[in-house]
Amino acid sequence: MKQKLPTFVATSVVRGSQQGESHGGIFTINFEDQVGQQHIDWNSTDINFEGRGADRGLRGIAFDGDDLHVAASDELFCYSRDFKITASHRNRYLRHCHEIARKDRLLFLTSTGFDSLLAFDLDQKSFIWGFHLMRFDDKWGGHTFEPRSENGPRPVNNFHINNVYVDATGIYFSGLGIPHLLHLNQKNEVSEVCSLPVGTHNARRFRDGVIFNDTASDAIRYVGRDGRNQEFSIKTYPESAIEFAGIDDSKIARQAFGRGLCVVDDRFIAGGSSPSTITLYDLEADQVVASVNMSMDIRNAIHGLEVWPHTSAETDH
Repeated sequence: MKQKLPTFVATSVVRGSQQGESHGGIFTINFEDQVGQQHIDWNSTDINFEGRGADRGLRGIAFDGDDLHVAASDELFCYSRDFKITASHRNRYLRHCHEIARKDRLLFLTSTGFDSLLAFDLDQKSFIWGFHLMRFDDKWGGHTFEPRSENGPRPVNNFHINNVYVDATGIYFSGLGIPHLLHLNQKNEVSEVCSLPVGTHNARRFRDGVIFNDTASDAIRYVGRDGRNQEFSIKTYPESAIEFAGIDDSKIARQAFGRGLCVVDDRFIAGGSSPSTITLYDLEADQVVASVNMSMDIRNAIHGLEVWPHTSAETDH
């Protein structure tokens, strides 16, 4: 019996767009039919245009039952399954958020502008915990803080924390200024799990190793403790097919920029890239299953990526 291919939900950001233009949005991508659909066009008038595209577009994605949580730079949005906003939440310590992850009744968010992680209680509808990362004498450390108070950390972005993954063994996170995947345990101790290439995105535990977007090398990689090193090159297109090439004011929009990574199961994974493309990979067969492109605009890049659940039960961890 042929296995039915999954449907994904993805967010995108647009580099170099101006006020009044689209800054990305939310899409669903049906791999069975090889089609995508845009549901949200993000063109907020209060987007901050200073610095590296930090506030442009929508970012991390996490499901909680029928609720779809999506992060913008400094706000957490809750959407219904028909993409209507049902709630939004801000916090003084949430700035330049990238990825988010759910574990049980907590939603964890990266706060890149504060070198911090935040936890949002899905039942209380409130930010209840924060952790500020620091570096002491070549050792990682940090401290927790109360995000509902005014006594938290000052804004600083030394490590560019842009990724978080949580399971029963603790919190795992990484960033452009961190050459390792870090682990935070229940005692708030930080340790190095493994080294990561410069520019890595979306690193997380997988099988008995780690999987990540090796963005600088235009590849997705799985590295196992058994020495297995599996690599998939990210899809590219003929330069003649690329739209808006060379007009990105940040000069960082390029083909095959890998960001957005979703584990479907122990065999299949999906990755996002620029221009907005989602690709499904089969690790057992060591091959690409299919790719779906949403835009050939080089400025338009996938950011968040998750499997679209068919029922509420499928979202349970």
